[in-house]
Amino acid sequence: MSISVGTIADQILARAEGARRFITAIAGPPGAGKSTLSEALLEELTRRGERAAILPMDGFHMDNGILEERGLLKRKGVPESFDVRGFLDIVQAVRRADEEVLVPVFDRDRELSIGSARAIAPQTRLILAEGNYLLLNEAPWTRLAPLFDFTLLVGPPYAVLEERLRARWEHYKLDEEEIRWKLYGNDLPNGERILNGSRPADLRIDLFER
Repeated sequence: MSISVGTIADQILARAEGARRFITAIAGPPGAGKSTLSEALLEELTRRGERAAILPMDGFHMDNGILEERGLLKRKGVPESFDVRGFLDIVQAVRRADEEVLVPVFDRDRELSIGSARAIAPQTRLILAEGNYLLLNEAPWTRLAPLFDFTLLVGPPYAVLEERLRARWEHYKLDEEEIRWKLYGNDLPNGERILNGSRPADLRIDLFER
């Protein structure tokens, strides 16, 4: 379904009424628009006078050195290439809302995570957790399920994902062989794994508009 950012914000606020902290999970394939939606929701919720913050899963990529040791560097971005336990610990700390929590952020230009790059204050009521595998119905990702109050799955048509991902890797100056590997050897298979293997979301979104 196609839906407006304002309508999604309405649903978050209705469900979060009276909550001291409310965590919305925004999941979906690479290139689905999760980060764009998260930023748009942050802007909309802030405009309405709410305190909100984004908690990105991408900050929990394993370091390239570890991925190389495990034979996963070429497949960086698969579920097995993330520090799930570290992410779980952070979400649990954010859930408690009793102190400031510092979270890592992924720098795509340098392909690495930067620790303690974003602060989530205890007074921040609405948390937008964003990442590919937040709803993946596979261990250990299933341990996240009870920590989310509201779940969204963003899943545009295959052709849209393919176009967006190609544009992403062209932006980063990859050559055609590298782009084809990123698309058909990694990103799009990961996307199929997400769409076919995720738990049902409270709200499924194909496309959204501001």
